[in-house]
Order: sequence, then C-alpha cells, then structure tokens
Amino acid sequence: MNDFYTILTASLVAINCALMGGFLMMRKMVMIGDAISHAVLPGIFVAYYISGSTASLPILAGAAFSGILATLMIEWFTKKARLQSDAAIGISYTLLFAIGIILISKWGQNADLDQQCVLYGEIEQISFWLQPIAFGIVLPKQTVILLAVAVLLIGAVIWGYKGLFITTFDPDFALSTGVAVTFWHYFLMSGVSLTTVVSFESVGAILVIAFLSGPPAIAYLLTEDFKKMLILACLVGILCSIGGYYTAKWLDVSVAGAISTFIGLVFMIVFIGTSVLKRKVDVIST
Repeated sequence: MNDFYTILTASLVAINCALMGGFLMMRKMVMIGDAISHAVLPGIFVAYYISGSTASLPILAGAAFSGILATLMIEWFTKKARLQSDAAIGISYTLLFAIGIILISKWGQNADLDQQCVLYGEIEQISFWLQPIAFGIVLPKQTVILLAVAVLLIGAVIWGYKGLFITTFDPDFALSTGVAVTFWHYFLMSGVSLTTVVSFESVGAILVIAFLSGPPAIAYLLTEDFKKMLILACLVGILCSIGGYYTAKWLDVSVAGAISTFIGLVFMIVFIGTSVLKRKVDVIST
C-alpha cells in the first residue's frame, strides 16, 4: 500500500501542475511556479513562530501568504519598475527564499523545519500520515488535500476555460472586446499559488517545477489542440510518476529526483522522435 499512496500523491500533484502549467507555458510564465514554491519558506517560518506548531494548517496558511506576496512582488516589479518578467521573478523568489533560510537558520533550530524539505519534499514518508476519511477509506492527509485541490482546479478550469484561453493566446484581442484580462490573470495566479503551496510539503519545490514544465512541454510536442494538450499533460504526469517511482525503488534513490529525471528523459525521447518524424514528413512532401 505504501507504493499506492506515494504514486497517488505524486499523480495528484502531476494533474494539478499540468493543468496550471499548460496555461503558464503558453504565457511564457512557467518559472513563476518555481518562484512561488521557493518563496514559501519565510511564510512557513512566520506561521511556525506565531502558532508555535508545525501542523499542516498554520504551515499551509503561512506558505499561502508568502506565495501571494511573491506574486504581488513580481507583478509590481514588472509593471512599476518595468523589469522583464524573468528578472522580476528572479529577484522576488531569491529574496524571499534567502530571507526564509536566514530566519530558519537563526531562530528555527529547535523547530522541525528544514529548508531542504521544501526543496525535496517528503513523499517517501507520505504513508506515515494516514487518517480515516469515510466508508473505511484511509489516505494520507496531504493526499486528501491534493485531491480536494485537484477537484477544485478541474472545476475552475472547466468553468473559466474560455476566459483563460482567450487571455492566454490573444490578450490584446481579449482586452479590446471587454474581457477582464486582469481578473483572469489573477484567477490563474491564484490557481498556481494554491497548487504550489499544497504540493511543496509532499513533493518539494524541485518536483513541482518539473511537473509544471515537463508534462505540458511533452504534450505540446504531441498535439496542437490545447484541450487535448491539457488532458495529455495530466496523463503524461501520471505515467512519469509511476515510472519515476519504480525507477527510484530500483536504484534506491530519491523519489522526487527520479520522477524529475524520468520527466526529462521522456521529454528528450519525445522531442527526438517528433523531430525525426517531422523531417521524414518534410522529405516526403518535397
């Protein structure tokens, strides 16, 4: 059952990240997920310092606060300081992450807080936090949270698909036709913040950014239909979670690292395969 809980948790993270990552990739904003997942560290410490507890609820609340702060900082630097988005992202997340490291190293020695956990997660120990749900079903508490977020995100994407789609692919046209571009931007950023914040405790920042960028990029190479791309990205993320997990068991290495590596290898295989196929088609057509 430990295998099942770990794979289920990773798959839920993959689905959540694929849904958000698909829109972020087309907007050329994938690294904002990396920024938010690193920027949660000072919020985690502040939540611990105020509550005196490392329970999930205060920690997630603190992480959410930091995630929102990082998003606002990036927007402010982009619009007010007129920085390029990649520069704004780099400044914001490195500043917040560094502040978090300083706070924890100075005042968090006696707490069960570890900046390395934020990077690599604790997915190998996910089965240690089992709790009864209903009808005799027992799941880790992080998995339950991720499942609830998955349902929420799927519903949000279905409900807001038209607005997200048009503001992603043609924001100028959307603005000229009266579509609330700013609303849909923050609607997406809220989903990204929620995804990264609830995922970091289980899988860590490294795997979050791998799921945000890898499966959508693989799906992008395989289809030009955006709806199919989102669905395919979710499936690719699940398959990479399974393959990466059993690779980690086989090699006795980090699960998060193995899944991230598996995603990268799948991308390379698909990239080479599609490139060769495209060349053959071009040769035949000429």
